[in-house]
Amino acid sequence: MLSLQETIRPSADLRNHYNEISKQCREGKEAVIITVNGKGDTVSVGYEEYKAMKARIELLEILAEADEDIKYGRVASMKDTFDDLRSMLKEG
Repeated sequence: MLSLQETIRPSADLRNHYNEISKQCREGKEAVIITVNGKGDTVSVGYEEYKAMKARIELLEILAEADEDIKYGRVASMKDTFDDLRSMLKEG
């Protein structure tokens, strides 16, 4: 399960301490919440963490679609599925 530590910093810190915030996101695997006038505005995370989060979201979307297919009976037997795949592979 994803558990990012979060730090809250004012927008002025983004301007004045960008390198520190960038390092905090990359090395500390932290999400830095940037505030404007005391309210959450944006969130910064390291690029590698962003890619991992995006991959998890895409997987969850695929699983949700599969769950919906099962719920509405849009399924086929494993034998039929593999037969279809074999035919497609033979056709090239």
